Order: sequence, then structure tokens, then C-alpha cells
Amino acid sequence: MLEKNILAAINAQKIMLADVNLMATFRQAIEHIISCYKKSGRLYIAGNGGSAADSQHLAAEFVSKLARDRNPLPAEALTTDSSILTAIGNDYGFEKIFSRQLAAKLQVNDVFLGITTSGQSSNILEAIKECRARSIKSIVFTGRNGGQAAQLANYCISVPGEMTSTIQELHILLSHSLCEGVESALFPIK
Repeated sequence: MLEKNILAAINAQKIMLADVNLMATFRQAIEHIISCYKKSGRLYIAGNGGSAADSQHLAAEFVSKLARDRNPLPAEALTTDSSILTAIGNDYGFEKIFSRQLAAKLQVNDVFLGITTSGQSSNILEAIKECRARSIKSIVFTGRNGGQAAQLANYCISVPGEMTSTIQELHILLSHSLCEGVESALFPIK
């Protein structure tokens, strides 16, 4: 089992590494986040299930640090406040739990990152639509063919992999690389 999963991850990483479009889109997403931070923007992140945990993990890397001591960068996972999540879910529906928060929080220089292995999560799609309505750019980490999120997000990074677990592993690789790229650009080693 372990050998099979390691080989699946290695194969997916090789395919990802050779995907010129994915690499270019990823670099553009990093540049956009850097630009937002230079203009005092914030990063909002959301996902469901394991992707919710990944969004919290990534927010922690930005606010605390990834590889070097530096000033904190404003980032927030929209998955952590149970009172807000349950109130919005109860009053407006599960599909609105992230978009409603974004409607309350988004400012002109902010950016949203949605994490969805299928690209079909209704609450991530609604969040991206909220961003579009406010002319805020969005990034999505997804898998397979990107689903509807690929059509809505400004930057869609759709990783290869047949299994959800492989896609999630690649999302963690993307998350760390995203944070490292931003961190290196904003806090260069002197």
C-alpha cells in the first residue's frame, strides 16, 4: 500500500513538474499575492474537510513563518469560527459559508484562495463568485480537470492525480511553495 501511494505521488509530481501552463499560472498567482501584500492586502483561504485543515495550515504559515523569521503576513482561514459557520449555514445555506464571510471582509487589495480537490465544492464556487462580483482576484487549488472552479477563478492550479489523497498531498506542496515564494520576495535574505 505505502509503495503504491509513494509511486502515485511521485508520478503526479513528475506530471505536475512538466506542466508548463500549471507552472506559469502558479508563478502568476504568487506574483498576485505579493502585489496584494505590498498594497496592504490580506489573504483569505477556505476549503472543506481535509482542505479546510490545509487552509488553516497555510494561514498559519503566513501569519507565523515558514522558513525564516520575519514579520507576520495577514492571512485568515475562513473555516475556523464555528459560530459564524453554523449561523451562515443555518440562515443562508452551506454553500454561503465562505462567500458571506468574504462579503463582510474583502477589501480592494485582498485575494482569496479556495482549495477543492474536485473543483465542484459549492461553497468554494460561491466564494469565487463573490470575489468576481467585487473585482477581487481568486486562486483555486484543485485536481482532476478543475471542475467549475477552473472557469471562475482568475488562477486555477489543477494538479494531476487520480486519488483525492494524492491531490491533497500536491496541494500541500503548492501551499508551502506559495508561502515560500511570497516570503522570499517580501523578506529577502540580506
